[in-house]
Amino acid sequence: MVHHKICPLCGSDNISKKLSCTDHLVSNRLFDIYKCNGCSFVFTQDYPDEKDIGRYYESEDYISHSDTSKGFTNRLYQLVRQVMLKRKKTLVKKITGLSAGTLLDIGSGTGYFASVMKESGWDVKGIEINDRAREFSKSHFKLEALPPSGLSGIESNTVDCITLWHVLEHFHDPFGYISEIKRILRPHGKCIFALPNCGSYDATFYGPHWAGYDVPRHLWHFTPDSFRSFCDKTGLELLSEKTLAPDVFYISMLSEKYRGSSATFIKGMFKASLFALRAFLNKKKTSSLIYIAETAPMKVSKKSH
Repeated sequence: MVHHKICPLCGSDNISKKLSCTDHLVSNRLFDIYKCNGCSFVFTQDYPDEKDIGRYYESEDYISHSDTSKGFTNRLYQLVRQVMLKRKKTLVKKITGLSAGTLLDIGSGTGYFASVMKESGWDVKGIEINDRAREFSKSHFKLEALPPSGLSGIESNTVDCITLWHVLEHFHDPFGYISEIKRILRPHGKCIFALPNCGSYDATFYGPHWAGYDVPRHLWHFTPDSFRSFCDKTGLELLSEKTLAPDVFYISMLSEKYRGSSATFIKGMFKASLFALRAFLNKKKTSSLIYIAETAPMKVSKKSH
């Protein structure tokens, strides 16, 4: 188990338990979530190390790896995914200013987004830790999907855009990944992160039942403010933030299920609509956000004469 004595983001030892959450997907175990009282960063405590975490992904309900359509919630996820794939493609083209280029999708799962970009004329590679998901993307979409070790083999300054759709929160070493991302990106290349927002209205309402915590698979729980601090620490320049509106509906339905509610679809849809309306007036309280960043320019120190 990995135990943090200090805040992973700012290094303060002023950390304390925020709440405990259940792993509803695999083990039904409780995991503690801590908060830094200095910088307010939130993180999972005492989580499995890299060699043991794999078994917590071994579920047919983990849709990014299994592509399952069993159950109403997963079928709904797949319908929404088709809409979001088009939006993501449009976003990549808009922020890069390119109709085609080179793209690396880290955490490519079963390859649907990477396939859409490939069909649109982009030169695409995927990075995916799960063997089964990687093989699915290769056999179904003829994608070049590499294990995480393949990241170091990608040439420096060769990629126009790197995407991490709900991936960064899973990394045991997010700082190491950012270092590699900065190496691989071309000058002014763009990096797109999609992340759950633990400061959202739905996270506050559902508390330990909020599906966005997804312990122990999610190790880091960002807010817009803590992600900006993360960018500052890792040498990224945060350019803009965009809402990821559909996420609140999926998250709210799962959260209702985790609460043991009846009529989870109706209750989830109703509450998600309220959260979405409130977040329309306050983007920092939306369930998930898309962050667009690039490598920060080098700071030139002024020498005294």
